Amino acid sequence: MPTPSTTTDALLHALDAHLQAMPPVAALRLRIGGYDGERLRLLAPLDANVNDKGCAFGGSLASLMTLAGWGLATLQLQAHGLDAAVYVADSQVRYRAPLYGELDASAWLEGGDWDAVRAKLRATGRASVTLQAQVAGADGEAAASGSARYVAFARAPDAAG
Repeated sequence: MPTPSTTTDALLHALDAHLQAMPPVAALRLRIGGYDGERLRLLAPLDANVNDKGCAFGGSLASLMTLAGWGLATLQLQAHGLDAAVYVADSQVRYRAPLYGELDASAWLEGGDWDAVRAKLRATGRASVTLQAQVAGADGEAAASGSARYVAFARAPDAAG
């Protein structure tokens, strides 16, 4: 019987492979920086995400936060045996300060309940969740922050991934 850590490792490996298979995501050169069951961290090098001013490109910051939220929602469902297609429905981003180093994005659920999200998906085949995200700046403050709503649709048992 798999242990929680081997199950988590397998889910993270599958998430990484899925992300790397998307050409726009692969161009970011992101990697998974950590997952503690509540927060997902994604990292990306500045040299692959630099703008004309020598700092992180705003689109890369927004993309990394969106992907961190999408990955977190996906992991939270898969870890409980739910197969769902997760989509970003809407988002809001705030750019706070230029970032001249590695991009370090985190996403988390604030003020919500994953059990309720999973129960709704099981009951209706659809659920939504709003997640918070930020890219850390060199000073420990947020270089960018955001909030996004993700929608999950249960896949049919025989539907391909």
